[in-house]
Amino acid sequence: MLLAIDTATQIMSLALHDGQRLLAEQTWHTANNHTLELAPAVQALLRRCGVTVERLTAVAVSTGPGSYSGLRVGVALAKGLAAARRLPLVGISSFDTLAAGQPYYQGGLLVIIQAGRGRISVARYQWRKGRWGGRGEPQLMDWDTLFASIDGPAYLTGEINDAGLQALAAARASGAPVTLVPSAYRLRRAGFLAEEALALLGDKPDPHKFDSSRLVPVYIKTQDSPE
Repeated sequence: MLLAIDTATQIMSLALHDGQRLLAEQTWHTANNHTLELAPAVQALLRRCGVTVERLTAVAVSTGPGSYSGLRVGVALAKGLAAARRLPLVGISSFDTLAAGQPYYQGGLLVIIQAGRGRISVARYQWRKGRWGGRGEPQLMDWDTLFASIDGPAYLTGEINDAGLQALAAARASGAPVTLVPSAYRLRRAGFLAEEALALLGDKPDPHKFDSSRLVPVYIKTQDSPE
């Protein structure tokens, strides 16, 4: 029984997976209330499914990129739970969770995470062997830079704010071959975080590889980030 936790940004998501079925999933937008909302939401999810903490066999958590205030809440709870119960802890990037939820498109995939101050963090993916595989390292940029860099058909998913929608409309009007995926696919969901984590765990998880003390989150530097 795996509990998946994602608090990397203002999108929060939880999921419970028994290895064969996604038993429950909850995703919502929070106004930076991660600390107040997370623990009660986890308790409610477990209670709703009739699952006790003792039945958990693994924990998965988003490692970002994300805000310091958001990430630290989810990572701290996941680490504490995994350490106390001696469970494997699997970290999955925000980008990979989003990419895992996308169907096949004929073209590249651009996955967006908001980075504040008019910036976005962008990861590029291409379809390989029946799934989206990362291409290169994520980059920090603005919307205009992103659309100027597109040199072939591309699909856009993730956290697209009003500024992004305006820049997208301008880019498309100028002939940029970029398509916005439907809003349901742009929502980062812990169910896909759970699926990615289970694939990494396999049948016999390596205790050293998934030791909770080894997990390191990736913060996007903002005003609340530690120096």
